[in-house]
Amino acid sequence: MTSSGTDVLLRAGTDQDANAIADIWHRGWHDGHDGLVPPELVEARTEESFTRRARAKVEDTTVAVVEGEIAGFVLVADDEVELVFVSSAHRGTGVAPALIRAAERQVGEAGYSTAWLAVVAGNARARAFYERSGWVDEGPFTYDADTENGSIAVPCHRYVKDV
Repeated sequence: MTSSGTDVLLRAGTDQDANAIADIWHRGWHDGHDGLVPPELVEARTEESFTRRARAKVEDTTVAVVEGEIAGFVLVADDEVELVFVSSAHRGTGVAPALIRAAERQVGEAGYSTAWLAVVAGNARARAFYERSGWVDEGPFTYDADTENGSIAVPCHRYVKDV
């Protein structure tokens, strides 16, 4: 249970979760990135691209379940918190803090002392959330976002946290 009273179950993602993950990811990504990243990246981030990538990564995700529904997910790769997305219906309910704490634990359990993540420079909502969660903005850097046709440079900020 979170401080807001919402019961959040965290568990490993399964193949059956892939479509829900893809939907949350697709909607959340466009909500937080459209107009803030290069247009060619927005064009590459089709609904099908999210479905394909969610299916490929589902077994590496941790999902948050609220009342039987996938409410969000997180993906950790080594010391990077690669993805954190919460459905719009579950924002502000305690799901995001539960997911980020799970990601921090995963990074620490993998033997790293510091976790990092990239946030698009103009995504004020995400940046404020990470700062409230104890993450520190180390400043701007360029993140290479992979697409089917190569990578695209995206202006981001690198956030870190000792875990």
